[in-house]
Amino acid sequence: MDPEWNDSQPIYRQLRDRVVAMILDGLLQEGDPLPSVRTVAADNRVNPLTVLKGYELLVDEQLVEKRRGRGLYINAGARALLLQAERQRFLTEQWPPIRATIQRLGLTPQDLLATDDGGKSSATPGGEG
Repeated sequence: MDPEWNDSQPIYRQLRDRVVAMILDGLLQEGDPLPSVRTVAADNRVNPLTVLKGYELLVDEQLVEKRRGRGLYINAGARALLLQAERQRFLTEQWPPIRATIQRLGLTPQDLLATDDGGKSSATPGGEG
């Protein structure tokens, strides 16, 4: 986990989001254990209670389960559940302003598909791209 924190939200929420990203990216699979609270706290130089609070969010969302005496493990179906929720969140929170910008700038689907990772059109004049 990246030890950099931002001030936009509480650290426990950022920890939760990092675990979610790891599940979505396939770094954590169903049935995998989460790193221990103590390990994450030490590695990230945060209070163990902060880590525990972040992990509790994951338990509350039924993404991980507590196994008494063994730790926390990724639940079966966690990735599918996350994909559904994250897609819905994207469509309701992030997509509307992106769509508005696309319309405002008069971009076409072809314009969007013709861009490379650098944001430059791959069909630039002069044969570049």
